[in-house]
Amino acid sequence: MSQIHPSAIIEDGAEIGQDCVIGPFCFVGAQVKLGDRVELKSHVVVTGDTTIGDDSVIFNFAVIGEIPQDLKFKGENTRLEIGKRNRIREHVTVNAGTEGGGGVTRIGDDCLLMAGAHVAHDVQIGNRVIMVNHSGAAGHCIIEDDVIVGGLSGLHQWVRVGRGAIIGALTMVPSDVIPYGLVQAPRGKLDGLNLVGLKRRGVPRADISALRAAFRELSEGDGTFMERAKRLGEGADSEYVQRIVDFVTGESDRSFLTPGK
Repeated sequence: MSQIHPSAIIEDGAEIGQDCVIGPFCFVGAQVKLGDRVELKSHVVVTGDTTIGDDSVIFNFAVIGEIPQDLKFKGENTRLEIGKRNRIREHVTVNAGTEGGGGVTRIGDDCLLMAGAHVAHDVQIGNRVIMVNHSGAAGHCIIEDDVIVGGLSGLHQWVRVGRGAIIGALTMVPSDVIPYGLVQAPRGKLDGLNLVGLKRRGVPRADISALRAAFRELSEGDGTFMERAKRLGEGADSEYVQRIVDFVTGESDRSFLTPGK
């Protein structure tokens, strides 16, 4: 039932779902599994142990599932898992995982990776994430749900970006970003909250007010950033504030972008 252009190369062993469309000069490797209604436009390379979920579309000249750009990689069998309804635009590159990083790179559902974006080995991306043109996530990064990474921005390896945060264009992000944070400036600065995103998602006004108060406490309260976050957790009655507390007090390999830093 799938439409496969005669110039496409499908290696033996590849699993092609129902009603897929594979355009001219595409390459699909032997370990690839395409869900139903996946479309590869043209000149798309999908290789390695790669799974792509239903209704995803991959545009021209994207390279998906190639080996990591990591000199420690010695050819071990690692994977790439991409969820459903993703849009992966022209010249995007997404690498498989490494043995030292858990062995798998993951992208959730309903994401948009715009032209030239790069997702490195062992990155974990949630749902409804947007990576704008030529942005990049280095190895081992974690990007939670509903994050926007602006154009020509880069995330340092091991950085975590909390749910609902937004990274402005032309920004280098060297440290973790709290949920719902707004980061901008050439060397990323936590400059406030992603209020526009919160309002667009219909977050109740009471929760937005609680987040504003929490950000003021994180910015101006006594003690270290970690101590301020723990104090927020003692009286948090908003699930949104609690997400910030859990994020800051959770496990991390990096420091945090803090207000004014």
